[in-house]
Amino acid sequence: MPRAIWKGAISFGLVHIPVSLVSATSSQGVDFDWLDKRSMEPVGYKRINKATGKEVTKDNIVKGVAFEKGRYVLLSEDEIRAAHPKSTQTIEIIAFVASDQIPLQNINTPYFLAPDKRGGKVYALLRETLKKTRKVALANVVLHTKQHLAALMPLESALVLVMLRWPAEVRSLDELELGSDVIRPTLGKGELDMAKRLVEDMSADWQPDDYRDSFQDKIMALVAKKAKAGKIEDVETTKGSDERKSADVIDLTELLKRSLAGKPATKKTTTKKSNKKAS
Repeated sequence: MPRAIWKGAISFGLVHIPVSLVSATSSQGVDFDWLDKRSMEPVGYKRINKATGKEVTKDNIVKGVAFEKGRYVLLSEDEIRAAHPKSTQTIEIIAFVASDQIPLQNINTPYFLAPDKRGGKVYALLRETLKKTRKVALANVVLHTKQHLAALMPLESALVLVMLRWPAEVRSLDELELGSDVIRPTLGKGELDMAKRLVEDMSADWQPDDYRDSFQDKIMALVAKKAKAGKIEDVETTKGSDERKSADVIDLTELLKRSLAGKPATKKTTTKKSNKKAS
C-alpha cells in the first residue's frame, strides 16, 4: 500500500474509526527541470521585485492582502498562524446527504481511506451503511493547516474521501449567459432519435488501459532512446527529508456497539439522561 500522508479518525456521534489517508491519484505528467547548460546545475527561482527587477532578500518580504486596487493590508506571520484552523486529526462528519446532490463542479481531489488500529469492522459497517442508504457523508478535515470540505463515499470494498471545493469557489452557471436556444431548445423527434442512435453506436465499456497521455508516452520514449545512446548528463542535487506527523487515535468500537444497542449516541443525549437520573 502507498505510504499514508495523514492518520486520524472518522468521527460522528460517539463513533471514531481510525483511518489512514492515501492519495488516490499519482502525477503522470512530464516534469521538466531547469538546468544551467554551462554547468548542468539545477536552476531555482529568485524573489524578484517586479518594479525594479532586483532580487529581494527573505528578510525584506512581508505578506499583504489586496484590499483595493493598489492598496494592501499587511499581515504578520503570527496573525496568519493564529487564523489557521486547529488540526484535530479527525474527519468530522457533519451531515449525510444523497449521493446525487453534490454538484460535479464541486468535486476536487480524491483520497483512499484505509482502516487503521483495529478499525476494520466499523469501517466496513460505515461503508455498507452508505451503500444501502445511497448517502455520502459531508465532513470537515484539516490537512497541513488548511481546512477542507470533503465527501466520504463508498467505493467497492473501500472508502474514498473526496475533497470538495467550497461553494464560494464555484462560479454560477448564470455567468455563462446561455441563450434561450440552449436553455429552452426546439428539438425535433427525428433529431433526438438520430443523436440517440449515434450515442448507442459509439457506446463502449470503460477500459482504463485504452486511454493514455500520448505526449508523455512520446517524451518518455525519446528520453529512453537518448539514455540508451549515452546522452545523459550528471546533475548535482540535494535531497531533503519530509517528516509527517500522525496522531494516536483511540479505537472507540465499543461506543458504536453501545449506540447500536440503543444507548446514547451523542453527548447531548447522554447529558439529558444523566439529568433525569439526577432528578
